[in-house]
Amino acid sequence: MTTILVTGGAGFIGSNLADRLLAEEHRVIAVDDLSTGRIANLADARGYGKAYTFFNMDVRAEGLLALFERHRPEVVYHLAAQAGVRPSLDKPALDASVNIMGTLNVLECARRVETRKVIYAASGGTIYGEPKRLPAKESSAQGSFPMSPYGISKKVVIDYLGYYQRFSGLDFTACALANVYGPRQDPHTEAGVVSIFSSAMLAGKAPTIFGDGNQTRDYVFIDDVVHAFVQAMERGSGKLVNIGTGLETSVTGLYKLLAQIIGFDQEPGYAPLPPGELRRISLDISVAGKALAWKPWTPLEDGLAETVAYLKGI
Repeated sequence: MTTILVTGGAGFIGSNLADRLLAEEHRVIAVDDLSTGRIANLADARGYGKAYTFFNMDVRAEGLLALFERHRPEVVYHLAAQAGVRPSLDKPALDASVNIMGTLNVLECARRVETRKVIYAASGGTIYGEPKRLPAKESSAQGSFPMSPYGISKKVVIDYLGYYQRFSGLDFTACALANVYGPRQDPHTEAGVVSIFSSAMLAGKAPTIFGDGNQTRDYVFIDDVVHAFVQAMERGSGKLVNIGTGLETSVTGLYKLLAQIIGFDQEPGYAPLPPGELRRISLDISVAGKALAWKPWTPLEDGLAETVAYLKGI
């Protein structure tokens, strides 16, 4: 049984990851300040009794070290973040405080208790800026220009991870995530377009598409992402690894797929595309196949149907 600490453990990805780790008989300590995470996401994990512990704590807090010293995690999954492009444009200092200083606090705590490895949730949708070629390769992060403070903060952490590996022996894998979707995704956050569109359609309301709808994203299902994180526990040492599908789906295309699944016949509304948003992105996942022995297995239509079924049930 490995002791594993998950920051952002009450969030969409973190709670799904914790459930998988617990099912594989690991001991999980979850940390979340509940600014976006939800207690309701912890229901399954709490069924594992003493194997699961939750702490309501900000990753920037001084008390984080005492928590690390008490539980001495062998592996840390660092998912806690200010995760919005638009909030980072409004409050870049807050974004840096959480995403850079919060991460440094986690890394310092991990170093001091001799944690073996940190697995970091990087942002494949922002760290590459507007890639010259698609699907974007990990190597394109060199010399890229993220279009938002959020993208910058997520990118700079990768350099810190390299520093801690070289000078402190703290191993890492940085998983650059595409647009993750699935059960437990919050429909009230900007990143959760699948959940936002689905929830509106299920309520009989026409969702709003920002921009002309031709902008593309790489949508990857939550179960596939969780599997990549689990694979990274023993693989991908010192690597930045894209976790996506390599496929581009337009926002309009996504809207039509969801409308077909739900049986929704209204046309969308339109609004201007906010600043900081990419036109096109998809991720080259060839490194993930070699470094993590991973590939996605959930077709978009199947993942969307499962997400809709979940939203109908809550």
